[in-house]
Order: sequence, then structure tokens, then C-alpha cells
Amino acid sequence: MPALLLLLFAGSGCAALIYEIVWLQLLQLVIGSTAVSIAALLATFMGGMCLGSVSLARVVRRAANPMRVFALLEAGTGICGAAALFGLPLIQGLYVSFARAGTEGLLLRGALCCVCLLPPTVLMGATLPAVSRAVDHSTVGFLYAANIAGGVIGCVAAGFWLLRVFDMGVATYVAVGLNLSVAAFAWIASRPTGSPVPERDTAPLDAGGAWGIYVAIALSGLSALGAEAVWTRLLALTLGPTVYTFSIILAVFLIGMGVGSAAGSVVARDACRARRNLALTQAALMAAIGWAAYMIARQLPYWDKNLFGHDSVWIGFLHDFGSSAIAILPAALCWGASFPLALASIGEHSPDAAEPVGKIYACNTLGAIAGAVCFGIAAIPLFGSQISERLLVAVAATGAFAALERVWRWRAALATAALAFLWIVPPTPWQLLAFGRRLPLEAGKTDNGWRRLYSAEGINSSIVYTEFVDHRRFFHVAGKIEASSSPADMQLQRSLGHIPALLHANPKSVLIVGCGAGVTAGSFTVHPELEHITLCEIEPLIPPASARFFAKENHNVMRDPRTRIVYDDARHFALTAREKFDIITSDPIHPWVKGAATLYTKEYFEACKAHLNPGGLVTQWVPLYESDLATVQSEIATFFDVFPHGIVWGNPGDFNEGYDVVLMGSNDPLRIDLDAAQHRLDAAPALATSLREAGFHSAAELFGTYAASANDLLGWLAHAEINRDRSLRLQYLAGLARHEGKAGAIYGEIVKRGGFPQGLFTGSESQMEKLRGSFESWRADPFESSAKHD
Repeated sequence: MPALLLLLFAGSGCAALIYEIVWLQLLQLVIGSTAVSIAALLATFMGGMCLGSVSLARVVRRAANPMRVFALLEAGTGICGAAALFGLPLIQGLYVSFARAGTEGLLLRGALCCVCLLPPTVLMGATLPAVSRAVDHSTVGFLYAANIAGGVIGCVAAGFWLLRVFDMGVATYVAVGLNLSVAAFAWIASRPTGSPVPERDTAPLDAGGAWGIYVAIALSGLSALGAEAVWTRLLALTLGPTVYTFSIILAVFLIGMGVGSAAGSVVARDACRARRNLALTQAALMAAIGWAAYMIARQLPYWDKNLFGHDSVWIGFLHDFGSSAIAILPAALCWGASFPLALASIGEHSPDAAEPVGKIYACNTLGAIAGAVCFGIAAIPLFGSQISERLLVAVAATGAFAALERVWRWRAALATAALAFLWIVPPTPWQLLAFGRRLPLEAGKTDNGWRRLYSAEGINSSIVYTEFVDHRRFFHVAGKIEASSSPADMQLQRSLGHIPALLHANPKSVLIVGCGAGVTAGSFTVHPELEHITLCEIEPLIPPASARFFAKENHNVMRDPRTRIVYDDARHFALTAREKFDIITSDPIHPWVKGAATLYTKEYFEACKAHLNPGGLVTQWVPLYESDLATVQSEIATFFDVFPHGIVWGNPGDFNEGYDVVLMGSNDPLRIDLDAAQHRLDAAPALATSLREAGFHSAAELFGTYAASANDLLGWLAHAEINRDRSLRLQYLAGLARHEGKAGAIYGEIVKRGGFPQGLFTGSESQMEKLRGSFESWRADPFESSAKHD
């Protein structure tokens, strides 16, 4: 029976991790990807597990057949999993109908999480206490380890196969199939009739002794999830914040915890020393946290193989796995060993095996909820990663104190060790926050080239503002440059705003998705017709800092009385906002950054389209660098699937080879009057100056960046992947292409299919000649240029 149970628990753990990844992704599409939303999701998920573990002993009588209870719990989880997949669209519709900002909105998000996640997670949390009644006390730790081992398989399978090749529906069906298979085998393996579980001969444990164990295991869970929040954020900078990186980091955590749990179960057989060993494990955790903090801040970011040196992207993933394991595996081993040692310290003192298992599991989970919420929302933005890691050392030391109970002579040594490990936790270098995985290339320039202006670790992301020796300024987020005052970036940022504002007949209101340096938002301030500028940004630190360091480039847009700043996930705002706009422009981060692909989906573009006034226009940034052909085709094809009259505007960049492009969509075909556009330029000197600063001296020169239309690219996009909410295929395509440097070749593929746009433009003969000259100038030898610079 134990061997079969280990296999069944591994299957259960595999299904649980697939569900966790799918459900959190599905719900983030509805309630947003802000730190608060994610904390609500995790708290609900783990809260359900906690509730299930505590309730089992009280709800299910001891005489019930444990294997049949386990079978019913697994079958119920599978049914809930299938129901969530099909029921979420209905729930989403109700949520969008009633969603509001502020406290009311937060409560509604929490209620939605509870409705979707509590039923299945309560069932999941009850499985281990249920089966603990069927096995020897010393076997429970091995079941826990098997469950985690299955979780590793589920994490890797979901992150690298099911969601990359298929979609969330297929991943859910696999998880449901695993649940039902486990339920069937568990039912078959159960005895025909349940018999009462005999009372165990136990000695009572005093309340003070039990309190110390519960505190220790709760603090172990708190430090585990707190460290996961801190280290995942920092390691994602070093390795690149792709969806694959997050799967790798989670897999390393789970592997360490699984191996640690198995080892702890072996050690826990000596029940007399279990409590002492639990204390030693928490003491060792202090050293492991200090080691991880040192490696993540001082060693891993400077390894040049983070960026180069791999024969294939899959070899690169193995390097990322090894880097993560070197840093965090020791701590994960300690966290994994804590559960069976805590159980051995208290489990023999209860007549019902399910009761101590449920209590230990619940305390550990409650601690994990506190760690995820406190460190994910509060500690990092308030204190920074260094102090957060020092707090983790202090938490581990407190857990060791609690487990030691009355052995005071060891506590002085523990306090001394804790102070030592607090001291060795290094600060996070600002260069890591700024350059991420590219730090090895930039490390030599930071003393005499780059100068930090400002850096901070926010609630949703870390940001840095720098100035290079030539006085260009740069805005960094997620470990990469996202905006700057460089000519190529200024052309792109101003084009995103000026093109639709000049083409719209009478623009009154505009929505800008993503603040960045604020240059795109600022481009609208010089259009005299604009009355309302809504800027949606997920990270509250960015707008004030950009107002300070890019005031000239963004025309002081943050201080413009027409500007309203909304701090929210852009997708959530687009789904729930009640107002409509004349122009919506979107400048999100690269699609290979985890979570960003939700701003490139068909459903997101449809939400933007629904929020347009008649005659409205949408512009969307698409990067060609750090990308490949399939990724760019997916982005463009998805946009044109919603806006079939769309246009591609080029941004040739410094070498005239293509750098990034602007997609523009409208509900109806456009006719562009060059004379009218030039007249508006002549009548607004500030507008003309803004364009000149970006390298455009006339309307014809701006519109000469025309690259192609949707009709021109129909054949080229025929087999492109459409990025949808249920698949988010783009983030998997883009994650495999982030090391590519094929911008010139991709730009060449676009422009060679789009000739001079006959019929799109009208105007006087002189304006048309200027347009043709500008058109030919921007497209001069892109293929030859790409060969030189790719």
C-alpha cells in the first residue's frame, strides 16, 4: 500500500501544480496582475488548503475508509477543475459588470478568488490528513515528499510543454484526468468496508511544548514564501523574467523541498530527537538564506553565460536551472525537512493521525500566506530586498528559538549566528536592477559610463533611471531599458502619440497604457484639441520619477491639468473602465516578460476597440529587437485580426534597418489628408517643435515612415499564431527568442511587402512629392543595412 500511495500522491501533486499555474493565470486575466491581485490569489489558494487540512479531522469521522475519502477528494478536485475552466467566462462577465475602483473593487476581487479557488483548494488541503489515517506515522513525511515530487513534474510539464504547445484547456484536461485516475486507483485499492481505526497509545503533549512546534513550522512557511517572493524577483532579473524562468525557479524550490522532506522523514524516525533536529534545521536555514542572498547579489549576476555561450535555448535553460539551484537549493532543503520533523515532534501525541497532520499543515500554510502577502506587498517596496532578506534570517532564527523550547544555553549561540548571517546579507546592486541579464556586458561601464540617477524596488517592479556619459537618459524596468532620450526611442515614443493625434479628426480624450518615461503621454499635451489624458500605469513609483527625470522629453505631462493617472493593471482597466476614448495607445513591456503577453491578446485588443469612440484610433508598440520572425508575426497578426484596416508604421532606428514598429488600427478604412495634417502642424508651434525633437520636420516626413498595410501582409501572416487569453502562446514564443538579434531581417520582410500606399494619402502635388521622398528615405537599403548590423 505505501508504494501505491506514494505514486498516487505524486499524481495528485502533479495535478495540483498544473491547476495552480492555470488558475492563477486565468484569474489574473480577469482581476489583473498587480501585486495586490496576485497576493489575493495566493492567499485564497493557500487559505483553502489550510482550511481543508484543519477541517478534515472534524468533518470526516475516523471510522471512514481513508482511501475512499482520498478517492472522493481527488474526484471532487477534478470536477472543480473542469467547472472552473468552463465557468470562469460567466464569472468574468459578472465581475466586469460590477467591478469598481478602490476598496469596493478589492473586496470584489477577493470574493471572485474565493468563489473560484476555495472549493478545489479545500479538497486538495484535506488529502494528506485523510490518508495519514491509513499509514504509519513515519510514512506521512514521505507522502508529503511524493506530493512535492509530483508538483515538480506538473510545474515543468505545464511551463515547458502543456501551455507552450497547447493551451490552458488541454492543461486542465490533463490535470482532471490525473485526478480521476488517482481517484479510481485509490477506490480500487481501498478495502470493501471501512473499519474503525484503532486508538493509538499516546502520551499528551503539554500546551507550551505544542505551541513552540506550531510557531516554528508556521515561521518556516513564512520564510519559505517570503524568500520565494524576494528571490524569484531578483533571479528573474539575472536570468530574464520569462515564463520559463519562473517555472525553473519554482521547480528548483519544489525539488529542494521534496528532497528535504524525504531526508527529514528518515531523520524523523528518531522521534526523541525530532524537536532538536527541527531547531537545527531552522538554524541551518539562517545560513542557507545568507548564502542565497550572497550568491544572488554578488555572484550570479556577473556570469556572462546568462546572456551568451549556449548552443541552444534549451542548454540555456539548463544553465538557468543550475544557477537557481546553486543559490536556493540549500534553503529549500531546510524548508522541506521542517514538515516531517515538526510532525514527528507532535504527531505521536494525538489519537487521530489526521489531527496533528492537519494542524501542522495548516500552521505551515498560514505562515506561507503571511510570507507571500507581507513580503510580496509590504517588505520589498518598504525596505528593499536586502532588509527583506535580513528579516528572513531573523524569522528563521525565531523559528529555531521556538523549537528549542527551554534549552536556553543554545539560544545565545543562535543569537550570535543570526547576527553574523544578518551582516553577510549584501545589498542588491543597482546595476542588477537596471541591466538584469545584460549586467556582464555593462559592468565595466558603470564606473565611467553609466550614472545612476534614481533606483527603487516597487510593489510591482524595480525601476532605475540612469544617465550615460553622452547625457542620454534611460528608464529601466524589469532589468532592461524600456525608454530613453536616444533618437531611435524618441522617434518611436513620439510616433505612438503624434500619428493617431494628427490623423484623428478632432481628438478630445486619450488613454495611454504604460507610462515609461512619459514621452508618449507627453506627446499629446501639445495637441490643442486634447481635453482629457488618462495614463494607466501598474507601478506607482514610475510616474513621479519620470516627471522628475524626463520632464523635458515628456512635456511635463504628469503636471498637466488635463492628465489623470490611474494605477492599475492596464488589461484590468480596459475591461472594467466605463468611459470611451478617441485614441488609445499602448506601449507595454516586451512580450517575453512574464505577464506582458496579456497586453497583446486578441481579447485585449477587442476590449480596446470596445472603448473607442466613433472614428477612434488605436496604436500599439511592437519590438523587432530581442525577437524573432514567428513572435513578431504573432503580434501583428493578432492585432490585424481585430483591426483589419490596420497599418504598420516603421521606426528605422540608428542604422535605418528597423528597430521597432507602431501598429495602428481603426474601425473603418482611413484616408489621410496631408495638407490638413500639415496645416494643424503649422497652427501649433509646440506640436511642430515636439516633432522636430524626434527627427520629423513635416507631416509628410512623419507619415513617410509608413511600412505596410494589413492587406499587404495577409499572405505573410497566414500561418501566424493568434495570441489568445486561453493560450497566451506569445509569451512562450517570445521567451524562446529573447536572445535573438534579427530586427533588420524582420523589418526587411515587412517593408518589401508594402510599397508606396496608393490611395491612402491625398494632398497637393508638393505634399505628395515630399511624402514619396520621405517614404523612400526611411526605407533606403534596409536589407543591405541588416546584413551589416544583424
